[in-house]
Amino acid sequence: MSHHYSGPDWGFPHGDARLDLTDLYVFPKPGDAGKSILIMNVHPSVHDFLDAENPLGSTTTDPFAPEALYEFKIDTDGNAVADIAYRVRFSSSEGGAQTATVRRVEGAQAAATGDGGQAIVERAPVSTGREARVTYAGAYRFFAGWRSDPFFFDRRGVVNNLQFTGDDFFADKDVCSIVLEMPNSALGPKKVSVWHRTLIPAEGAGGGWIQVERGARPLQLFLVLGLSGAERDAYLAGEPTDDVRFVAAFAHALEHTGGYTPKEAERVAGTMLPEVLSYDPTRPASFPDSGRTLTDDAVDAFLATLTNGKVTGDKVGPHGDLLGEFPYLGPPHNARRA
Repeated sequence: MSHHYSGPDWGFPHGDARLDLTDLYVFPKPGDAGKSILIMNVHPSVHDFLDAENPLGSTTTDPFAPEALYEFKIDTDGNAVADIAYRVRFSSSEGGAQTATVRRVEGAQAAATGDGGQAIVERAPVSTGREARVTYAGAYRFFAGWRSDPFFFDRRGVVNNLQFTGDDFFADKDVCSIVLEMPNSALGPKKVSVWHRTLIPAEGAGGGWIQVERGARPLQLFLVLGLSGAERDAYLAGEPTDDVRFVAAFAHALEHTGGYTPKEAERVAGTMLPEVLSYDPTRPASFPDSGRTLTDDAVDAFLATLTNGKVTGDKVGPHGDLLGEFPYLGPPHNARRA
């Protein structure tokens, strides 16, 4: 999920923080409307932002899991099935450093699971310090490494019955970012839907891959928490095209949190599923209508939906360390990674 929360009863996927998705951003390249930026953030530097006194979960100084697959999925025809995918694999640490390879697949391969495809970026260095190591590859530009977390939210207000004071819990937190710049022609025609996911190799002789997490829209985890354990697992392992089966459960949660009537709750739940991020590269990005920028206040939008307009904001704004150029996210805070 793009949720920034694992929690005591919701651990990292397979106990590995490097597989944990936090946020997805998609927006036109500033100053060049012919290109788009895709950002996948993973590996949060805290385990449970609702109870920061809990011990941290299983973390590692390695930015990304070399055995895992990190994917951007893109649907170009509105059926919530991927037509294009960008697959990112990382090497094992060599002398403390990792490299990344990005592959592109289309058609049936994009909707399937695998690590093949045309290599568009090869052996790109992963950044572990404050300086962003950027790789240029034809029409693409790529970055991977530790960055300042751009997510902004008053987490203490959540545990205080949504009484917000504007205290930004994430102001000094880090994440690992995968940033890909591409020409709009590589996204498909006009409006698309985007999501991201992490996978690990399947155990046993059969091989293959297992999807361990997926998401697109920030904070929808709070509605997934209302699902049974089996339903949660099915949601995280599922595909957006099957999300209609969760509309009733989302609607039930919205009735409880926002006081919606059953009919209105079902309508609103239907706008949140399938869980994809709609994006039209010909328009300015603005969540939730088209993509999501690093300064969009997605939290306020979600709170207004969750509470049926009773709570419209957490009094927190965008971070001041964002960059005006690629990769746009600020340098990491943690001096150990400098």
